[in-house]
Amino acid sequence: MATARITELDRRVTQSGKANTGRWLLEFEREDPVRPDPLTGWNGSADTRPQVRLNFPTKEAAIAYAKHHGLGFHVVSAAPVSLKIQAYADNFR
Repeated sequence: MATARITELDRRVTQSGKANTGRWLLEFEREDPVRPDPLTGWNGSADTRPQVRLNFPTKEAAIAYAKHHGLGFHVVSAAPVSLKIQAYADNFR
């Protein structure tokens, strides 16, 4: 049975807005080990599931998808965001 990881998408550190927050991502975990290609030396695998990334608007929608398709899954929540509010003038103290 395939195993999926459901994670909450983090806010980009270069953005201060809250657009696209609260979205959830379903990714498949690798089942076959990665091995080097004998010709090129690049790492590769026959398992193509980790290349699939599905976005969902809510955690419940991602869990419902996993259950409907018979996937084992585990949920990983994002770390809480702590903001340090300060005035621009505080940079020059």
